Amino acid sequence: MSRYGIGEWYGKPLVDLTVSSRQRLARTALGNETPPSCPFQEGAPTCRKSGGVCSLLQYEEGQDGRIRRPEDLPVIVCPARFEQDRLLIRWLAEIVGLPSAETMIAREIPFMQSTSTERPAGKIDLVVGRVGSDELRWYALEIQAVYFSGPGMSSQFELLRNDTEPLPPYPDRVRRPDWRSSSAKRLMPQLQVKAPTVRRWQTKIAVAVDRPFFESIGGPSPNASRDINDGDVIWLVPELARDDSDGSYRLTRGHWEVLTLEASTEKLLAARTISRNAFEAALREKLLPLG
Repeated sequence: MSRYGIGEWYGKPLVDLTVSSRQRLARTALGNETPPSCPFQEGAPTCRKSGGVCSLLQYEEGQDGRIRRPEDLPVIVCPARFEQDRLLIRWLAEIVGLPSAETMIAREIPFMQSTSTERPAGKIDLVVGRVGSDELRWYALEIQAVYFSGPGMSSQFELLRNDTEPLPPYPDRVRRPDWRSSSAKRLMPQLQVKAPTVRRWQTKIAVAVDRPFFESIGGPSPNASRDINDGDVIWLVPELARDDSDGSYRLTRGHWEVLTLEASTEKLLAARTISRNAFEAALREKLLPLG
C-alpha cells in the first residue's frame, strides 16, 4: 500500500529533516511560528504557501508505521517551486530565440478587463520578452501546479509536531494529486481564454507543468514537434531531480514540445481510470456505518 505525503516542506525534503526540524516546521505550518523564506523565488521572500508544502511524494509504508524512502518523482503543488534558478524563463527564452543578455520578464500582466468595472479580470503569470529599437517581442508563460484531493494536511502537521522517531511517520490520511481539477477544470479554461487572443496577436503562449502532471495527460506526443511555428502552445515539462551532492531536489529541464490549441485541449480532457487499489483505499476512508 502507498500514500502521497509531504515531499518537500518549506524547501527541504521531508526525509532529510531532523526530528527537531520537522517539529519546528510543523509548528510553523500550524501557524505557531513565522514562515521561513522561500528558497526558490528571487529575493527569497517569506513563504506564502499555507502549510509550506512544495511537493508531494508517494511513500510505501515501512516498519512501525514509518515511511520508506520514495523512488518516484515529486509532484509540484506550489507554483513558486517552478521558479528555482529562473530555469523556465531561461529555457523559454532559448527556445524562442531571445538572447539571454537581452531577455526581460514581467509578472502578472492584466490580460482581461471586466465589462462592468473596467478593472483587471485576468492576468498572465509571466511574460518573457525583448525590447528592440523598432519592435517588442514577447511570449506568455502560464505555470500550473497540481491541486491535491483529500483531507487537509493539518492532521499530518499535528502528527509531525508530536513525533520523535528518526524516520517520519507514514501519511495519516489518503491524499492524492487531483490531475483532473488541475488540468481540465483549471488549466484548460485558462488556455481557451488566453491562447486565441495571443494567437491573434501573432505570438505564443507557453505552459509549464511538471513531468508527473504531463504524464497524467498522456505524456509526450508520438511525433512531438519542436518547431514553434507548428502550433500555438509551447509545453515546458521540467522535473525535480535528486541532487546527489546534498540530497535536495533541483528543477531541471525535461521534455518540451509545441501543440496547437486544439491538440492541447484534447490532451487536457484526457482521463484514465485509477487502479483498483487506489480506488478501494479511498473507499475505505469514506465508508460510514448505515445507522
